[in-house]
Amino acid sequence: MARTSQETPRFIRALGLFSATAVNMSQMVGIGPFITIPLILSAMGGPQAILGWIVGALLAMADGLVWSELGAAMPGTGGSYVYLREAYQYYSGKLVPFLFVWSTLLATPLIMSTGMIGMANYLGYFWHGMTPLDTKWVAAGITIVTVALLYRRIDSIARITQVLWGGMLLTVLMVIVAAATHFHPRLAFSYPPGAFALTPKFFAGLGAGLLIAIYDYLGYYTTAYLGDEVKNPGKVIPGSILLAILAVGVIDLSMNIGIIGVVPWHEAAKSNTIGTLFMEKAWGPTGATILALLILWTAFASVYTGLLGGSRLPYNAARDKLFFKSFGVLHPRLKFPYISLLVMGGFTAIFSFFSLSAIINALMAISIVVQFIGQVIALTLLRIKQPELHRPFRQWLYPLPSLVAFIGWIYVFVSSGWPAIRLALIWTVLGLIAFVVWAYYERVWPFHPLKDEVKEMYVTSSSAGAED
Repeated sequence: MARTSQETPRFIRALGLFSATAVNMSQMVGIGPFITIPLILSAMGGPQAILGWIVGALLAMADGLVWSELGAAMPGTGGSYVYLREAYQYYSGKLVPFLFVWSTLLATPLIMSTGMIGMANYLGYFWHGMTPLDTKWVAAGITIVTVALLYRRIDSIARITQVLWGGMLLTVLMVIVAAATHFHPRLAFSYPPGAFALTPKFFAGLGAGLLIAIYDYLGYYTTAYLGDEVKNPGKVIPGSILLAILAVGVIDLSMNIGIIGVVPWHEAAKSNTIGTLFMEKAWGPTGATILALLILWTAFASVYTGLLGGSRLPYNAARDKLFFKSFGVLHPRLKFPYISLLVMGGFTAIFSFFSLSAIINALMAISIVVQFIGQVIALTLLRIKQPELHRPFRQWLYPLPSLVAFIGWIYVFVSSGWPAIRLALIWTVLGLIAFVVWAYYERVWPFHPLKDEVKEMYVTSSSAGAED
């Protein structure tokens, strides 16, 4: 018996190209550059850190072409979860998507918590007596406010996102104009001796710098997690991804070159609030105060869109009977996955009490193991196993971008360091154990014939509705 629309709630398609690109850009810019410029300068030992941002943009673009083909062909809520589920079902049943959800439960709230902590640190510019404990409580409070603002319909969220995106552009414009009017080339390009010598030290520094740079670019795929809420996803998802990467690549390079053209890189590398330090040198305390407020605005836009996209993943996994059933329920009136949002918001608030500097490498290592490398392989697997799948967008110059992305992610993973790699491996092994236990009780592969689990959802179902 067919389900009625009442029995199967549907998302509202409200995100067009402008709103979708705004969502991606807001998530990408965030507070990242304002807390990571000192880190990448230290990692690479000078202004040659710009090379890290350039290589990071190239990796993001190569990987963005992977996301674009997959997102356009399978515009479902959940992003990577959908692609991994469809590609690996022929070989390992539900193992790979299960491991992805498992890794995301740890990674997404931790990534969001870095934004919360960063905002709390910049609030210290106004609250001079703020203690480390105060900072953590403020970060948790910001999380609660973010969740409250997300507790509404997607069409309302689209309007809020455009306002936040406007604040992000104003922040970036202020930094670029201030840098242009106070720029000193001798500071921006004061490379230390042997800065570009191709030594083991250079490649180690480039790897560390690339890890930090790609962390700042993350978010270019946010709309892929909202596939059911995007208008004409076959065109809007690829367009929003590629436009966001190009725009943010220009923005990040302009800001980084501009800032170290005002603040000597040795001094910048030691600063915890590089944005206000830069603006004090350029436009004085008043300018620094205005920029601090705009940085807070921009950072809030990032965590807002990040929790928006991340909260959709457990919902889709639950609807696919791969997660707790309660996560698969939409709000009866507002039509959004409210339980998932509340749980992820709660974890983000808890993780806000952890150290900011201790989590970036670990987060990248955990994300790369299953999601990014697994997804690059998934694109090729799907071309082999589902050649008839409707692909409104096909990866340019295939398979070159996939190869670049695959090699780049391995380089970043190795560069994350043994402690982060060890954590990623341990978490993955725990996920494997959890999967075996779950599979036993659910009677799925490896405790049930694999052939009974294969369901080519985007091949067998009509794709016409996805273009509405």
